[in-house]
Order: sequence, then structure tokens, then C-alpha cells
Amino acid sequence: MAESLGTDWAVAWIRRTAQVVAEHREELIELDRQIGDGDHGENLSRGFTAVVAKLDGLDEPPADPGAVFKLVATTLMSTVGGAAGPLYGTAYLRAAKVTGVPELDAQAVVALLEAGLEGIVARGKATTGEKTMVDAWTPAVEAAVSAADQGASPAAVLAAAAEAARAGAEATVPMLATKGRASYLGERSVGHQDPGATSTALILEAAAETAA
Repeated sequence: MAESLGTDWAVAWIRRTAQVVAEHREELIELDRQIGDGDHGENLSRGFTAVVAKLDGLDEPPADPGAVFKLVATTLMSTVGGAAGPLYGTAYLRAAKVTGVPELDAQAVVALLEAGLEGIVARGKATTGEKTMVDAWTPAVEAAVSAADQGASPAAVLAAAAEAARAGAEATVPMLATKGRASYLGERSVGHQDPGATSTALILEAAAETAA
């Protein structure tokens, strides 16, 4: 297991994210159709396709992981409609600010995830239990902190985060939505998995896969 993750990993993560989001586009659309406006999968897929095009068009490779995440942030904010663009854009922008170094050790990976969560909470004004992507991000960060404190490698920290995010997404099924468009449904939101929490799990799973 690598003791640090560099720019190559950051680029690989984003490219893998674009693939995964495209593969799960219909699933995300369907989840969002049940409790939202049905555009989550389409918006995210379009956004990450645009990010990959930007990466492909660079004259020289990004200087560090932070530069990669800043490019992701600005591209998502300018191409993704709905709530996902500003939320994920803010997450990557905050992450960029704490990853402007060539290599990320386990604690830096934790800082990346914490910054992402802080960005989403600041932008979306959500907390846990409201049936949003925060319900996947929060357990992911907690698991990452725990793994890093126990001396796990960066890849193992991401694996712990991804596993916790997936469990967090699944835990949104019985929740009553009290935030965002899904909250308009009231009791009818119960029994559906939150699309934002689901895409969070997919994105963090892509991070863990590419690190491994």
C-alpha cells in the first residue's frame, strides 16, 4: 500500500468518477425521479464528462492534487445545474485548498474529506438525518478519521470512507426528507434512497478503487 497519493491518483480518481457516474446515470436519475426532479444522474454525468474533457485539454499536467480538484470544482459549478453542481463544486473547492501539496498522506486524505463535507454543509445548510448527501459524507469522514488514527494507509483510509458512505446512503431509505426538494414529499419520501447520498458513495468508492 502506498504511503501517499499524488497527482496521478487525483486524476485517476476523477476519470474513474466520470466512468462510474456514467455507468450509474440511469440509477441516479430513477432515484431522483422518485423524490426529486429526476436530473441528478444526467447533471452529474454531464459535469464529469466536461471535467474529463478539461483534463484532456490541459497543456501540462496539474501541479498537485489541489489543482486537479480546483479544476473539478470550477467545471462542475459552471456545467451542472440543480443542487448537485454548487454542492459538489464547493466540496471540491474546499478540498483543493487543503491538498496543494505533491503527495497526500493518510492525514491529508482525512483533511480532504473533512473539507469536502464542510463545503457541502456550508452550501446546503444540511445536517445528518435529513436524507441528503450529508448522510453519506458524515459517516465517511468519521470512518476516515478512525482509520487514520489507527495508522491506516491513505488507500485504507479511503476504503473505510467508501464503505461507510455506502452504508450511510443505504441508511437514508427509511428517513423522512426534511431538506431540499425531497422534503416537499413529506411522508412519501420514506422508503427511497437519497440520490445525493448514493452519488457520494459512488464517488468515494471510485477514490478508494483508484488508490488501491
